[in-house]
Amino acid sequence: MIPRRNVGIEPLWKIRARLWARSLRKNWGLFWESRIGPLGLAIILFFVLLMVAHPILMATVWDPRVYDPVVGFDRAMVGRHPAPPSWAHPLGTDPIGRDILSQLMWSTRSEFALGVTSALITVVIGTFIGAVCAYFGGVVDTFFMRLADLVMLFPFIALLMVLRSIVTLDLWRLALVMGVLSGFGGITIILKAQALTVKVKPYIEAAKVAGGSAFHIIRRHIVPNIMPLSFLYMMFNVTGAVFTEAVLSYFGLLDIRMSWGIMIHTAESAGYLGAFGQYWWLWAPPGAAITLLCFAFYLVGRGLDTVVNPRLRKR
Repeated sequence: MIPRRNVGIEPLWKIRARLWARSLRKNWGLFWESRIGPLGLAIILFFVLLMVAHPILMATVWDPRVYDPVVGFDRAMVGRHPAPPSWAHPLGTDPIGRDILSQLMWSTRSEFALGVTSALITVVIGTFIGAVCAYFGGVVDTFFMRLADLVMLFPFIALLMVLRSIVTLDLWRLALVMGVLSGFGGITIILKAQALTVKVKPYIEAAKVAGGSAFHIIRRHIVPNIMPLSFLYMMFNVTGAVFTEAVLSYFGLLDIRMSWGIMIHTAESAGYLGAFGQYWWLWAPPGAAITLLCFAFYLVGRGLDTVVNPRLRKR
């Protein structure tokens, strides 16, 4: 007998790549139709440009002795700080003589690092715990659901303030603490509810009959189906992390070199925040940056909601 040749049969990876590309185009179309999603994405890209431009400006245009966001000082303007916006300092200087624009741009990297790291930890923990609770139920489900209720019971910022009196919170420790607390909180309940709708699907029973282990079913069937919702709530968690850091920095509770919250704290501790309109450049740029970045991630989350939730799509 002449062996048959597999003529015209594509490799499995090519089929998966084509299906993934088709799904990506469809979801991007739904995301673009939301209008608010692309607007939020544009604002995020603007902050990314600020973050990338700062080290370039420091290496080519700005004198580090004047424009360093932490130790810089404009000696040519001694006695006139905080100085209003000018050609040399487009957003003015703070009470210590440091450039506001340089601080604003440099702090963007800290806000992104904190927000994204905290949100990733939250989503990883919440997705895994939610899937495990939905699959096993019983004592495991009861324990983690009551733990989520306990975490949600305490005021989040007040809890971090108490924790600050015990340990020193820098950027990465704060991201870890917020990520863990949020991961065992309300997101676990939401993702568990989504995982329960996946657990009753026929292919889950088929995987059990075929001899698939619990870990295999959770990893290959349940988690991938709740990941879109996890990514959606990741956007909202970035917003919460940035806002929480700004509040704690304003009260001087974080060991961070520079951030938008510290910029407002500097103006307040020097007594200039009371002159709300006269020294507007001390609080308006960092306040607007916090508001815009939180608003941008919220808009992206709402845009992704139209992709995840079919009821929100245009008919």
